[in-house]
Amino acid sequence: MKNIRTFLMLALAFAAGAVVTHLTQPAAAQPAPVVPMVINLSALTPADLPPPTAILPNLRSKLLLQVGQTQFSYALGTAPKHTHASTTEVQLILGGTGTEWLGDKQVPVSPGTFVVIPPNTPHGGFTGGPFQIYAVKTPPQDPSDYHMTP
Repeated sequence: MKNIRTFLMLALAFAAGAVVTHLTQPAAAQPAPVVPMVINLSALTPADLPPPTAILPNLRSKLLLQVGQTQFSYALGTAPKHTHASTTEVQLILGGTGTEWLGDKQVPVSPGTFVVIPPNTPHGGFTGGPFQIYAVKTPPQDPSDYHMTP
């Protein structure tokens, strides 16, 4: 009988802790609903984009939309060679001509070039440009998931 009472007290304490934890944690942010929109990427200027960051001083990038586990963004400029540990990135070059590192080689890029970048693949390190890039990333990239490479 004593064991049953102890078990019931432990179960009740566990349940109370779970309820309190659930009630005191902020609700997960719900993604914005997807609404119809039109964005003319060729009309975007640097003034329409956030300022560059310290880690990417020559790139201005704007998140256009996130749907589920996929981010769609537009970038203007160049980025140093880097990797993302957890994100697959697909780039469509809209403007600019030059090269980009992809893995262990430089590849030519120009308007219409489609670049697929699996996680942990060195990329960036552009020559030429500046580039206009439409990028799709999945899963969404954590802002700290930039790892510079030589």
